[in-house]
Amino acid sequence: MDKPISILLVDDHAMVRNTLAQSLQGATDIRIAGTAENAESAIAEAVRLRPDVIVMDIDMPGMIVFEAARIIRTRCPETRIIFLSAFFHDRYIEQALAAEASGYVTKSEPLDALLRAIRGAAAGRPYYSREILSRLVITPNGAALPKEQQSRASSLTPRELEVLRYLARGLAKKEIAHLMHISANTVNRHTDSLMGKLDIHDRVQLAGYAIREGLAEP
Repeated sequence: MDKPISILLVDDHAMVRNTLAQSLQGATDIRIAGTAENAESAIAEAVRLRPDVIVMDIDMPGMIVFEAARIIRTRCPETRIIFLSAFFHDRYIEQALAAEASGYVTKSEPLDALLRAIRGAAAGRPYYSREILSRLVITPNGAALPKEQQSRASSLTPRELEVLRYLARGLAKKEIAHLMHISANTVNRHTDSLMGKLDIHDRVQLAGYAIREGLAEP
């Protein structure tokens, strides 16, 4: 018999984690290796457990999940990541694709969809819910949003986008530096680059732009 697919579940609500774990345990080819309550603990648990697949809620406080996903992909390259969310803004889809996610499942989907996503990710096949797939174009290089749907923020690097989202949340640069494990000077450089690329030259206006674009969520 093949080894079960080991799963790490990440959600800030204990009831959701427990419900998901109980539901997924009914599948004989899946084993719940562990759970985590936020993006930072997801990194630590991913390194400790080396799961085959991580199912991670997008909408959690603290470190932005797309940043955590990039760190996990660097430290645990064999681990695949599936994002789970009630939201499917183009901005989220852009960032999920940039983070090399193996799946994006909306919470309106039945459990079977998540099971297909998990099995597909473990086998190297990406899975996207219908709402996500309808927004994508599939090319020889993989899935992408059509150019006309790409937001102004698509010109930003992943690190710049993370800084922008933290600025929109009202975090101080020292707090951002701590969350991103970089220096305050590096945060300043990213901020300067953001202002140049977006032609916005005030931190308050930067935050306002991010909020209008939905980048301050969650």
